[in-house]
Amino acid sequence: MKEIYLDNNATTKVDEDVFEEMRPYFCELYGNPSSMHFFGGQVQSKVTEARVRVAELLGAEPEEIIFTACGTESDNAAIRSALEVFPERRHIITSRVEHPAVLTQCRNLTQKGYRVTEIGVDGAGRLDMEELKAAVDTDTAIVSLMWANNETGVIFPVEEAAAITKSKGALFHSDAVQAIGKIPINMAASSIDMLSLSGHKLHAPKGIGALYLRRGTPFRPFMVGGHQEKSRRAGTENAAAIIALGKACQLAGQYMEVENTVVKAMRDRLQESLMAAIPHARINGGGAELLPNTTSIAFEFVEGEAILLLLSELGICASSGSACTSGSLEPSHVLRAMGVPFTCAHGSIRFSLSRYTTDAEIDTVIREMPPIIARLRQMSPFGREFLKGEK
Repeated sequence: MKEIYLDNNATTKVDEDVFEEMRPYFCELYGNPSSMHFFGGQVQSKVTEARVRVAELLGAEPEEIIFTACGTESDNAAIRSALEVFPERRHIITSRVEHPAVLTQCRNLTQKGYRVTEIGVDGAGRLDMEELKAAVDTDTAIVSLMWANNETGVIFPVEEAAAITKSKGALFHSDAVQAIGKIPINMAASSIDMLSLSGHKLHAPKGIGALYLRRGTPFRPFMVGGHQEKSRRAGTENAAAIIALGKACQLAGQYMEVENTVVKAMRDRLQESLMAAIPHARINGGGAELLPNTTSIAFEFVEGEAILLLLSELGICASSGSACTSGSLEPSHVLRAMGVPFTCAHGSIRFSLSRYTTDAEIDTVIREMPPIIARLRQMSPFGREFLKGEK
């Protein structure tokens, strides 16, 4: 059974060109890039090239790129650095819909005496900018807000948020893991201090990420030890993965227009067709600016886990907007923050496309989803009551 993979916000296929770029650096050119000899030097030159490629995608300077193991490490490094840079400031601001890499860290820091403000969102998932303006004060060390939400695809006005933050002398960080490669980003024209990205979200392998650090921004390293990354992130460089990330960023720049035309058109067709064919459904984040590849649709009176199981039987891979798993009845924290009704939150499905998605695959999902929802509503007590009312 050939899979139809529509879970690209979770992880992506490694581009074959990316794999070929990194392959020689496992068994042939395996030198340590920090070594002084020529064998390590030729690896270092490719690491340098990768740094340039990542910087070009971000509109940044190569020396502003720090390679890390993943987006989570980059997020942790940014927030913890700010707290060390401003030891007298005890306030952190984030949002209620952040990825756990940020949200869990911030909540853990409350146990160490830090004050954390979580900015709310409206019913479409848009950030409450007035609440943000009121929250930033002279005790704020850092504001960390995602560029685009991983569940709904809602894009935040991070540039405006950064300007508000900087007016109080605080640092601004954005988890841009979902945004990189999907929408244009130009850090040279930005006031954002730090930005996180992760390779496996843009067709590079897992286990590689980067932290953008604006030139002149004070920084305290999260990983200490050797001199790697100009002493900003210790540890032997994961050279093959770094080289892969560089190639993936180069390709992401080339495919940006495809993401915003071809991929977006397929996403729109999927979204519109399902909304037309299935009654009592809603788009989570409808009305907000969204990533071109993402749609989260809530189907009333059914469980997201059951939808995913039936889709999986057909070879269709998606994800649930609900954290409903065995032993838990709590829906996603993102959907709760948006005020999505309980009957919708548990039946939310996220489809996230990529440049590898085809029109034929979208046709299959459009064909298979309506009978799946109808079947599950027949099996559900709430669904049966709903169907009775429709007759």
